[in-house]
Amino acid sequence: MSSEKVYTLMGGERMPLVGYGTYKVRGRELINRVLDCALGAGYRLIDTAVVYENEQEIGEALRSLLPKHNLKREDIFITSKLPSNLYGVLDNILKVIKSSLVKLDVTFIDLYLIHWPGQHGQNPRDDSNSHVRAQTWKALIEAKRMGWVKNIGVSNYADHHIREIIDRYPHELPVVNQVEWHPMCYQQELLSFCKENSILLQAYFSLGGTSDSNALLNNAEVQKVAQNVHKSPAQVLLAWALQHGVAIIPKSLNNDHIISNFKLDFVIPDDDFRILNSLPQKRFGGNPAIVL
Repeated sequence: MSSEKVYTLMGGERMPLVGYGTYKVRGRELINRVLDCALGAGYRLIDTAVVYENEQEIGEALRSLLPKHNLKREDIFITSKLPSNLYGVLDNILKVIKSSLVKLDVTFIDLYLIHWPGQHGQNPRDDSNSHVRAQTWKALIEAKRMGWVKNIGVSNYADHHIREIIDRYPHELPVVNQVEWHPMCYQQELLSFCKENSILLQAYFSLGGTSDSNALLNNAEVQKVAQNVHKSPAQVLLAWALQHGVAIIPKSLNNDHIISNFKLDFVIPDDDFRILNSLPQKRFGGNPAIVL
């Protein structure tokens, strides 16, 4: 990890460690406003997914916003994700990636992820999941070979899911694993496993998710650390992830918060860091381990 908050992925691509997340961000006017603010604040990574249903609006916004901020397509890192109802069949997967290219108005996507390790509507314990995961990964390798995506990765994968890829496709490992990650979802073993295999762990729900976010932001220990370092609780939570070597994609609809969430040039002292590492555990989102 570098001081400029950029990570060099396997293969040499440079990926910003701080990005703007667009989960549940919809509508042309809203997306144009928040991306305008984000680009002005310094964000250069935009995270979306097919199921977010906002790729079209993001593409339209970037068409006008990149020139406004004196940026080119190559200056922006775009991530999207494959929906779990289209796993396993090459033609279907290529079709949806092509659709994302058209909606985003780009010739390539910087990073494309398998959104979940299980198939939509399938029992997580069904034996077919492993086979379908393998076929889906093979399809992403093909999309990369075709130049439609530059990098491929996974989301919500536990270590045993990634081991399947290592065993079957040792020449093409995921460069990123995007998972729920915050002091109350401190997946130490998964982080160590990913680092050992040169896979960047990227966090979502860094501030505690969308339905119960105040539980983490208002946590007494988080508040105490924030007072100690003279930063907001959100900034502390985001800096905590970065100090672990974990990338982040915070989302906010508030312009002031979008800007402050990018201002993370400070270090949490060791004692405070250990306090955050010791918070009681609680997930706010999905649990990848349920898919066997």
